Amino acid sequence: MALLKANKDLISAGRQEFSVLLNQQVFNDPLISEEDMVTVVEDWMNFYINYYRQQVTGEPQERDRALQELRQELNTLANPFLAKYRDFLKSHEPLSHPPPSS
Repeated sequence: MALLKANKDLISAGRQEFSVLLNQQVFNDPLISEEDMVTVVEDWMNFYINYYRQQVTGEPQERDRALQELRQELNTLANPFLAKYRDFLKSHEPLSHPPPSS
């Protein structure tokens, strides 16, 4: 079953807005853990899903399918963002230096 045009447009809009949100993030002190950032991103995704839940159209099955596709799209955007954050955290880990030899 194909998605309704209106729902495709909503998914596209949600994807674009979520992308803007992720691109606006600036990583700085205080740093939060990777696990906490995953929680933040999941909360953002749930916010978007709940927002668009009120706007999707069609029968319940169509609405559920549109929301599932939106979640997949948001996950697709979130994964590289979280990888970028993981790399950022690694770059801020203290370097371990071997003890000076005597």
